[in-house]
Amino acid sequence: MDPLDLRASVPALADTTYLNYGASGPPSEAVLEAARDAITDHSAAHAGEGPYDYAFDTFDRARAAAADLLGTESECVALTNSTADAITRVADALDLGAGDVVVRSDLEHPANVLPWARLAETRGVEVRVLETRAGRIDRDAYSDAVRDADLVTLQSLTWSHGTRWPIAALVDEAHDAGARVLVDAVQSVGHHPVDVAAWGADAVAAASHKWLLGPWGAGMLAVAPDALDALEPDRVGYRSVERGEGLTFHADARRFELGTASPAPYAGLVAAVETAQAVGVDRVADRIHRLAGRLTDRIPADRLVSPADPESGLVTIDVDDPEATVERLDAADIRIRSLPTPEGTVRASIHAVSTAEEVDRVATALIE
Repeated sequence: MDPLDLRASVPALADTTYLNYGASGPPSEAVLEAARDAITDHSAAHAGEGPYDYAFDTFDRARAAAADLLGTESECVALTNSTADAITRVADALDLGAGDVVVRSDLEHPANVLPWARLAETRGVEVRVLETRAGRIDRDAYSDAVRDADLVTLQSLTWSHGTRWPIAALVDEAHDAGARVLVDAVQSVGHHPVDVAAWGADAVAAASHKWLLGPWGAGMLAVAPDALDALEPDRVGYRSVERGEGLTFHADARRFELGTASPAPYAGLVAAVETAQAVGVDRVADRIHRLAGRLTDRIPADRLVSPADPESGLVTIDVDDPEATVERLDAADIRIRSLPTPEGTVRASIHAVSTAEEVDRVATALIE
């Protein structure tokens, strides 16, 4: 499938210049159809195989699809509601208390800030914040920060600058120091190829509703096999445990799942993964790089916050009044967003389904 064929199948892109995929990507008709069909078929299953069997079959397909996309096995994947939900489930499952140290960067999304702030408040965990510069991690400062850490939690692709971090190397260093590692990969999945096995992190959280152009409500959590024993969830439901075994958690990542959930978002997730793979994630990444470079070439260098040679489709630009800029572009049917950090910036998110004409249009609007 060609990226522009995919674009033609996304109803929300018909009449607007949409460049906000880093916040939410509108789903394709294939995703919408899969979710709609799941609702209908799940209802009809009451008179046939049963709604629980139908739902569990859908969950199995979703885990397998997510695992294939992420480069792991389905037994290592738990289905969640979102990235924030997945991160919180890991935070609650860790045996951390007073005297333990969690390291995060100063650029993390609130989804990867609030759970650790809560552990600091309720358990006395020390949260150590690693300062970054221009969207980069200083490796010497990182080495110092993780030396006595128990957990390191980082994003793979910064939502604020669009910079990609050397996750495999950062994981190796944290592991050498005796720390576990959790990665927020929501800006990476569907954006560029992801191989969680090569990263080596203990857990990786993501969701389908951004670059995958999937539905809201379909999150995913990949857990390394050797990390499962150290993660005992503090919440339990009938999907968490072995059937008929009381409080015996599943030996695999299903221990992080809870109870009754609609199969519709997960049917949509399967369709989103299949569509992304039909286009080719490598092809998506290559086209994003070309289009993002087209935008950075047209923005004055002193206004670029993201790298001039883009590392992703996230391009952050300095403006005088971010909110007014967003409103002005919105009135012209151009969708971008302002950012809370860095201050005074807006962000355009360019996907493979974007066009050169859209890139030129937003560049002209931003520099006029």
